[in-house]
Amino acid sequence: MKETTHILAFGAHADDAEIGMGGTIHKWASRNKKIVICDLTEAELSSNGSVALRKEEAQRAADCLGVKERINLGLPDRGISLSPDYVKRAAEVIRHYQPKVIFAPYSIDRHPDHGHASQLVREAAFSAGIGRFQTDEDLPAWKAPVYYYVINGIHKPHFVIDISNNIAAKMEGLKAYKSQFEPDSGVETPLTSGYLESVLARDRVIGKEAGCLYAEGFMSDKPFKIDNDLLGE
Repeated sequence: MKETTHILAFGAHADDAEIGMGGTIHKWASRNKKIVICDLTEAELSSNGSVALRKEEAQRAADCLGVKERINLGLPDRGISLSPDYVKRAAEVIRHYQPKVIFAPYSIDRHPDHGHASQLVREAAFSAGIGRFQTDEDLPAWKAPVYYYVINGIHKPHFVIDISNNIAAKMEGLKAYKSQFEPDSGVETPLTSGYLESVLARDRVIGKEAGCLYAEGFMSDKPFKIDNDLLGE
């Protein structure tokens, strides 16, 4: 029997999912839920670090958070688009893992790649549910709700997840990306000047608004129903 994938989280680059929903990932992984991360690009245009180093850091971060599997689609950095081939490849990932829930970056973000990734995953999720939509691998159609995590900035969330007991693991996972947040050498970027502190502060503010210590905020395209928890169990 195929192992259930509970959450499939897409990111434009390795570290996107950890920034926006690292606590949520750890929360559900700690409850023995299978989490898969799909990085769309190898972030080959990053100002600091190399492709090889970022892959090593991404795996360390995944291990910190309890992620079962991490894959990379190898789309071009700064080249994410609604290309039919890219939509097909992302839809194939969705059909292959058959997740209960899909996450993607929120469309409003200072980095264009994050917004483009949001659009691509939304299109792919819709296409993956169409029976006659063809992918290279012969897989059955699969439908799953798509929710969006915030990478940069603060937006009023549609719902939040309490990560008070998971914030330490989230920060540990983010610190695995030393080349991005605390490089020994390289160039100054928005990530090298107190970025992790700002992520921590944002999660604290969202938590305060929700009546807990720390929380991550998420967006939805449409109203959704929660029974016992986000995974409907």
